[in-house]
Amino acid sequence: MPTLDISPEKVAWVIVRSREFDAKIAPFDDRADQDDANEQQGTILENRSDDHTRQELASFINALNENEKLNLVAMSWIGRGTYTSDEWERALATARREHINSTSEYLLGNPLLAEQLEAALDIFGYSTVELEQSVS
Repeated sequence: MPTLDISPEKVAWVIVRSREFDAKIAPFDDRADQDDANEQQGTILENRSDDHTRQELASFINALNENEKLNLVAMSWIGRGTYTSDEWERALATARREHINSTSEYLLGNPLLAEQLEAALDIFGYSTVELEQSVS
């Protein structure tokens, strides 16, 4: 198994928050008058530009060191099957080479991020159920 430069608990935290973010839906009505819009902004399951779950997740990812960010990207690729666990170093090298944009924007643009990271943790032999319970 590869040695990770990010703790499995941090990956589990990203998984849990990604699921919360992915559960959000488009706002009900963007054309609503101001009173309705203010009321709708309090709707917890609506995906708005000022969404606190997204902001919290992006801030967490942005605060990671460079190796941790590269590990998250490589893990997402392993989880989706682009690379195998035996190709860990190759996945990391590709992540390092292709890193040109914000890691948080890249990862949060992936609607399957939680599933891919969970699959990678499983591949690496970690119990995602236990990890997710510890960070929830």
